Amino acid sequence: MSNLPDFDQLWDYDDPGKTEKVFKELFAESRSSGDREYQAQLLTQIARTHSLRRDFEEAHRILDDVERMINVVANALDIQTPVAQIRFLLERGRTHNSAGQIEAARPFFIEAWERACNARQDYHAVDAAHMLGICEHGDASLLWNNRAMEVAEASDDPRAKGWLGALYNNTGWTYQDAGQYEKALEFFEKGLAWRKGLDDHQATRIAKWAVARAKRSLNRTEEALAMQQSLLEELESAGTSDGYVFEEIAECLFKLGRPDESRPFFVRAYRELAKDGWLAENEPERLDRLKRIGEGQPC
Repeated sequence: MSNLPDFDQLWDYDDPGKTEKVFKELFAESRSSGDREYQAQLLTQIARTHSLRRDFEEAHRILDDVERMINVVANALDIQTPVAQIRFLLERGRTHNSAGQIEAARPFFIEAWERACNARQDYHAVDAAHMLGICEHGDASLLWNNRAMEVAEASDDPRAKGWLGALYNNTGWTYQDAGQYEKALEFFEKGLAWRKGLDDHQATRIAKWAVARAKRSLNRTEEALAMQQSLLEELESAGTSDGYVFEEIAECLFKLGRPDESRPFFVRAYRELAKDGWLAENEPERLDRLKRIGEGQPC
């Protein structure tokens, strides 16, 4: 690729709209380079900014453009664009997956995995395997997460190793969802230890939250509550808030037989989490529980 900026470093996943503007400006600048591989890769990330905002139709439209670009370059110029092809497959799969179309997503991730392994693109191979871990359930999910961890841990690419925090977290959640809370806690604690070695306060807070969540499942509720209250203090010091922390404090207090103390946190949790479009669409009963207990109704 030409001496154009590394757009992966320009991502702000908390603000995909802003990222889209940055990427579009960069795409316009890249036209003079004639680097079609770079342009095709960048377009896949512009598509991803739409997928993250649940604008799936526009994401697919942009990915259609990418697919045509890849085919034109390969056929007319006899130039292969392996990374662009892998990124295209990943984002097509991610767009289907985010829209709840798991069966449509899976073949794209499998092909991305195979192409990335063949091209020795460890970072993208881990990405594909981690997405398959999300698509699958139970043992199949663990299989793909383990494959992803094996590649990441053995890779010389620091970007591939950068997946380990997410992989420990995802593996922990697979065990958590299966009711294997001790194993879940083991992986959440691995994830927390890994995150502490990096200068990423938000990711470290999320890892702490997951450890506390597993402890609540293990009936270590006092420990879980103390961790969540500590997280709340950190958030307040940073001038921000988190509905999931409110929810866990509420659930811990409720479990400890302190319903009056829990109610304001249920209210705050509902107010925050009701704004989450994914949660409203996929877990409405969870939001309903928060609302009912916050209003003093039976749970």
